[in-house]
Amino acid sequence: MNATITTDPGVCHGAPCVRGLRIPVSVVLRHLAAGKSAAEIVEEFPELTGEDVAACAEAGMVAR
Repeated sequence: MNATITTDPGVCHGAPCVRGLRIPVSVVLRHLAAGKSAAEIVEEFPELTGEDVAACAEAGMVAR
């Protein structure tokens, strides 16, 4: 896992999240699977960057 994806038992019950934010990687992956672009996801979650979305996609590919 890269530094963008973090886990903390006190944040989202330990689910992998983006930079310690309460935005689980799984939420970003669901948006990508639904066909949303990185720009659309960043618009919906302004705390995220395009690099964050790419890190989530990469983490999803590794987990496959």
